[in-house]
Amino acid sequence: LSKADIIDTTPFFSDDNEREGPTDNGVGSPQPEEEESASGVSDKRAKLTVAVLCYINLLNYMDRFTVAGVLPDIEHFFSISDGTSGLLQTVFICSYMFLAPLFGYLGDRYNRKLIMCVGIFFWSLVTLASSFVGKDHFWALLLTRGLVGVGEASYSTIAPTIIADLFIKEKRTNMLSVFYFAIPVGSGLGYIVGSEVDDVTGDWHWALRVTPGLGLLAVILLLFVVQEPKRGAIEAHPEHTLHRTSWLADIKALCRNPSFVLSTFGFTTVAFVTGSLALWAPAFLFRAGVFTGEKQPCLKAPCDNSDSLIFGIITVVTGILGVASGVQVSKKLRIKTPRADPLVCAAGLLLAAPFLYLSIMFAQASTVATYIFIFLGETFLSMNWAIVADILLYVVIPTRRSTAEAFQIVLSHLLGDAISPYLIGVVSDSIKKSDSYMWEFRSLQMSLLLCSFVAVVGGAFFLATALFIEKDRQLAENYVPSDDAPIVVPKRGRSTKVSVSSVLI
Repeated sequence: LSKADIIDTTPFFSDDNEREGPTDNGVGSPQPEEEESASGVSDKRAKLTVAVLCYINLLNYMDRFTVAGVLPDIEHFFSISDGTSGLLQTVFICSYMFLAPLFGYLGDRYNRKLIMCVGIFFWSLVTLASSFVGKDHFWALLLTRGLVGVGEASYSTIAPTIIADLFIKEKRTNMLSVFYFAIPVGSGLGYIVGSEVDDVTGDWHWALRVTPGLGLLAVILLLFVVQEPKRGAIEAHPEHTLHRTSWLADIKALCRNPSFVLSTFGFTTVAFVTGSLALWAPAFLFRAGVFTGEKQPCLKAPCDNSDSLIFGIITVVTGILGVASGVQVSKKLRIKTPRADPLVCAAGLLLAAPFLYLSIMFAQASTVATYIFIFLGETFLSMNWAIVADILLYVVIPTRRSTAEAFQIVLSHLLGDAISPYLIGVVSDSIKKSDSYMWEFRSLQMSLLLCSFVAVVGGAFFLATALFIEKDRQLAENYVPSDDAPIVVPKRGRSTKVSVSSVLI
């Protein structure tokens, strides 16, 4: 067996301290020829690993937004209100959100590849089960959509940390931008695949049966292609070997990190806006068409899902443009200021806000103008994805990154897209004065205006992040464990907390 094979077969329930950080090769030992070799993964395998992780990320978001692509059919099938429809996204996000800390804890301590395999396999099964729900069992659809969050939580908290352990500096930024391309592309494909499969089969249930088979393929790729890298080895200094602290100590350290906290609040507003638009934009555009007389009301399945198809295409294109432009602008601006990343995020949100407002207000006047404003608004909104992830990775030390990812997921979803789809639906129901097509459109239009306001608030959070980013990055890069900080030392197969001073000689 090669060294890489030995590293990759680390038992799931093993302590990884022995494998983390750089090792002392001794005098005369050959030094690695390239920087990436410190991770224990070859450059070729590292790129293949990123490709697999991107595929799974795309698949996750594709499944998440397939439901939004066929939402008019689901509402007609179950005869449910806007508020109840919003629960479909809310229960999923809540499950995803509450399980993220658990997988973040596991991801910082155990074999990350195996955790992802188990989670994605479970996600594939429950997604398939959700496609067999009958007309009188809407609760079962809510339950299965909630369980889908298990698989996504196991993946989303861990995958970025694997990329962080494979690449550093500009290479890491580039790989993260590729990874986060999958979010808008996968989201757009969810709308497209959902609406097209629904049109071809005449049954929205079939739209939910596309991703489970692709999920099983993802598990196979994880097992045979992805290799577990050493945590932090590629960037830690030999004299500053990193040790794991307790979960409570990690949380306290993260809460004292202003760049992490403020950027997390900023990202929460991004989640709020994208969550609202993801579920309600196609339905809103459909209602606008009915209101203006361009479309016929949905009286029998399948409904007209052309808006889902167009919105999906827009989401794919704007996602690619937004992520790419955000990364490139940030790279150029870093030459002039170390605060480039949060400033670009702030600019993206502040520019998105007016275009989102115009897209909502122009819906009854011009369909073309509405799509143009949505295109511009989503492009600026997408500038944040890769940059926010990069901020987290360079202001948090390697042994706390999965926990930080989980913390960010919990907060951003708790106050973001866990509540926004349901909130928009409830506000729409409360504004609606009658069941006429005019009020169905107007009430949803008024409730969606909240997105523009939230985007402005997010811009303010990222501007505040810019005040602390330089200091917090230096603290993370020059981190030295405190003599009083407890570390985890293996003792007869179990973990024991002791002070650093008691083991240093």
